[in-house]
Amino acid sequence: MARTLALFFAAGGCAAVLAATGGSDHPTRRWIVAGAGLLALAVGAAVFRWGAGQPRAVLGGLVTLGCTLIATVVLVSPDSTTAVLCGSISAFVGVIACFFADRRIAVAHISTAVGGTTAALLVRGDASASSAAALAVVVVTLAVVTRTLVLRASDAGADSLTGLANRRGFDEALDEHTRRADVLLSAALLDLDHFKLMNDTAGHEAGDRLLRRVAGAWAAALPVGALLARHGGDEFALLAPGLSGPETLVVVEHLCALVPEVGVSAGVAERRAGDTAAQLMRRADLALYRVKSDGRGAAALHSDAVV
Repeated sequence: MARTLALFFAAGGCAAVLAATGGSDHPTRRWIVAGAGLLALAVGAAVFRWGAGQPRAVLGGLVTLGCTLIATVVLVSPDSTTAVLCGSISAFVGVIACFFADRRIAVAHISTAVGGTTAALLVRGDASASSAAALAVVVVTLAVVTRTLVLRASDAGADSLTGLANRRGFDEALDEHTRRADVLLSAALLDLDHFKLMNDTAGHEAGDRLLRRVAGAWAAALPVGALLARHGGDEFALLAPGLSGPETLVVVEHLCALVPEVGVSAGVAERRAGDTAAQLMRRADLALYRVKSDGRGAAALHSDAVV
């Protein structure tokens, strides 16, 4: 989100600076527009450099700042053409809100952007109400289409049976976290013991009900920031950013205790310096294999399980 926001600030700033150089009338207003564009460029550079470590609330506040800058630039633009061009930058707000915010916050950001831009155009007096309405329709339509595509993309990373992430969704999150070498990261693989036997004797519907029940119990007990996925069949995967291997092992043991009637075997691994995503998951799989070899029904950390 931080890098996308930085890109949009930079693009909006460049657009404002370019729009301000389009004529010689109203030089003071053109300088104000150019100054706002330069400010947006500076904010974009700062967000690109330091934004990755900031909370979502801070980045959301910067989106609101962007809405304010857009409305201000529209209001002081030297002519109606420049005002409408600068107002079109509000489309950036719609895109980033629909990509990274939940529905309530996305609606708030889009309403702020469209409302502020439309009000500024109408207050100017030289832009017609139809132009303002047309711009609002374009921004809202772009936001709706973006939101639809985002939801469809997110569905592609979700397991239809349990509602958890699927293997694709897990792998994408794993790749994203492993790119950040400074973040503590652990992962776990959890298998339901003798699940195939249950499917064969009680039927697939009973197996599906069990998977949903286990997924629901575990998802409700996850630590903040952790991701649980159905990795395939009766195997689940847990990604635990910010947790060490021993801490993740405690989490896994707690999850297993939530379904005492279900046997669970689990392997845990903590990322080591230089580990790739594949290496981290291979060590979790080695720990799981050792647990199964020792009789199942337990959880082990890789360093404890592999000699």
